[in-house]
Amino acid sequence: MHSAGPGGGAEPARVVATAAALGLIKQLRQRHGPLMFFQSGGCCDGSAPMCYPVGDFSISDTDVCLGELDGAAFYMGAEQFAYWEHTQLIIDVVAGNGGMFSLDNGTGQRFLTRSRLFNDAELQQLPAPVTGPGA
Repeated sequence: MHSAGPGGGAEPARVVATAAALGLIKQLRQRHGPLMFFQSGGCCDGSAPMCYPVGDFSISDTDVCLGELDGAAFYMGAEQFAYWEHTQLIIDVVAGNGGMFSLDNGTGQRFLTRSRLFNDAELQQLPAPVTGPGA
């Protein structure tokens, strides 16, 4: 899995991607240019990671940047982050249709969020979350 930690090693990453997800990210980047992700909190497309061209989704000052997946920033709303802050998100790909507004829609594959709880040692090493569009 690809780590997203900005420090490059010691600290655990809040979001990582499987090889399959990195392959789909590469494919979508070739088609659409620079990408970003936002973890949906429910509603129409469930709780799916949504992939957009950079600039097509507005990030608010309170949205939390969890890291990057092969150069694509990955955000989540602050309220949702409060529930997930002790959890590493593992972005994977499965067969199916992506979210209606996500770039994976129509590819025959869709992004899927898996997760695991950080252990106590990892929790102590996590950097403070970064918020806002410039994160």
